[in-house]
Amino acid sequence: MGRTHADAAHRLDSTRLVAVAGGRRAAQLAADYGVDEVATTAELIRRDDIDAIVISTPHHCHVEEALLAADCGKHALIEKPLATTVDDAVRMRTALADRGLTLAVGYHQRFRESNKTVRRLIQDGAIGAVRCIQSSALFDIDTMRGDSGFGGDWSWWKDPRSIAHLLNSAPHNIDLCRWWLGSEVVTAAALSGTYRETDNPNENTTMALLSFDDGAMCTYWSSSVVADPGFAGEDFRFRVMGDEGLLDFNPFDKIQMARGGEWETVYEQPPVGFDDSNAAYGLSRMQAYCDQMQGFVDAVGGAVGGAGNADDGVVGVACVIAMLESSRTGQTVRIDDLLP
Repeated sequence: MGRTHADAAHRLDSTRLVAVAGGRRAAQLAADYGVDEVATTAELIRRDDIDAIVISTPHHCHVEEALLAADCGKHALIEKPLATTVDDAVRMRTALADRGLTLAVGYHQRFRESNKTVRRLIQDGAIGAVRCIQSSALFDIDTMRGDSGFGGDWSWWKDPRSIAHLLNSAPHNIDLCRWWLGSEVVTAAALSGTYRETDNPNENTTMALLSFDDGAMCTYWSSSVVADPGFAGEDFRFRVMGDEGLLDFNPFDKIQMARGGEWETVYEQPPVGFDDSNAAYGLSRMQAYCDQMQGFVDAVGGAVGGAGNADDGVVGVACVIAMLESSRTGQTVRIDDLLP
């Protein structure tokens, strides 16, 4: 993701990539884009020749880096999840807000044309009032780790400080449902487990049920250990039931809508290549990240840029923590009970 955001900044006329830091691949990344490599993220944040930073480090690092950015007067675009605890997410939100700085969250899916199409259809009432959403995020992490083109050793995935795969998996689905519906999550109930990976202390599989304040309900099935070849199209899948019609889609494929008893394709996403390192930096995948970066820049300038904001980030973390707490206690958890 560091390379992804660097590439997005490099492509835009409104931004100038200055420096990168962090990880054993930083030197090559800096060389590829002709910018400085800095020894530590703290040194980068303290530079006086930058206005903003992008934080795409492992989840547990976000809070320290964001608080330092606030102290140094830097705006921040922070990859999801915003943090690993609700308290840390709120601290980050407060620190930047108190200094008049912009905090944006990496919910780039808001900028993908497929998801904008779904939002428009739902907001325009194309399928009537939405009652139920079924969503899934199912894949096999071993397959991704086996692609040397993505680099890295993925050790952060099993680091106890990462808390759960769910923190990496669920925020996009949660944010999209909130964004599509214009509604807030009220409760979460879930069961979580860790399968196949005997050396992983973190959750890697969850089935959850969410309720929204407009009465809609949503199921969410997440797993990073679905045996090869997996379920076709279920790596990022949504089925939406409205009073007057249906939507069935994978944002990386087709959006199909049913009204009057017939299915029609209303949008088809050009191939994105998000799971192929050879295609990952083509414009089909990168356009959403470029648009998100521009949205961040617009927000820094005081305009409505459309990027996920600090409140969106806090809610995403709260919903995941609620799922994990529900699994631990066997109780349904109210999201408001976790928020200040």
